Order: sequence, then structure tokens, then C-alpha cells
Amino acid sequence: MSALAFHLAAPIRDKEETRLFYRDLLGCEVGREADTWIDFDFFGHQVSFHVKPEELTEATSNAVDGKDVPVRHFGAILEWDSWHALADNLKSNDMEFIIDPYIRFKGETGEQATMFFLDPSGNALEFKAFKDPSQIFAT
Repeated sequence: MSALAFHLAAPIRDKEETRLFYRDLLGCEVGREADTWIDFDFFGHQVSFHVKPEELTEATSNAVDGKDVPVRHFGAILEWDSWHALADNLKSNDMEFIIDPYIRFKGETGEQATMFFLDPSGNALEFKAFKDPSQIFAT
């Protein structure tokens, strides 16, 4: 069985602040919406946000490479240049990063750029890019 794209649903505090963040800062197109939810084209995938502030909890973390990685997170793997453009855009918009943009495994199998930050509702996001996309699942 193959999938066309993934679908994710997550809680949010406020629909309009979510719209501004995902549409204006990340460049995601708005899809369908109703009073209590909104969909986005999240880099080719469907993400639905439901206004449910009582469901929001602070993400716990695990140590990975000496950094505190949020256990509950989602994101996208971008092309190398697109990742750098997004990182530059976020920095110029004073994004507060959980993990600043950096390169993991430099010069090794699976070399990747990664960064973590929160959306306005506290959902943790990770964006990655692989120097060699054929190594996304390399061990």
C-alpha cells in the first residue's frame, strides 16, 4: 500500500494566530476550514489544527546529540537550499528556536540540517534537509 501524503491533526489555542504562523511565516496554503478547525498544505501534506486549548501540553524531551529534542513533534524534510532559506527567514523574523539550525553528522552518512521551534500553540516542529536525499533512511 502506498500513500499520497500523510495527514496529521493537532490541537491549537487560537485559529487566527495559527493561520498567521503557518500561512505567513512558513508559507503554507490554507485549505478547508470551519469555526473550530483549519487545514494547511504543509509542504505537500495535510495538517489539520483543531481549536482545543485544553489538549495542549508542554512537550517533554529526550537527549539527542547533547540537545533536548522534543519527543512529540512533527515537521518536514525540505530540499537543502529550501531548508537554508527557511532558516534564514525564521532568524530574520526573530524565531526563538528550541534547537538552533545546525548540521548533524557533517561529512558522514546521513549528513543533515535540522532545527526545532514551537508554533504559537506550543506544538514542536522539526525541519530537516539531507545533503544527499538518498541517505534519508541510511543507517
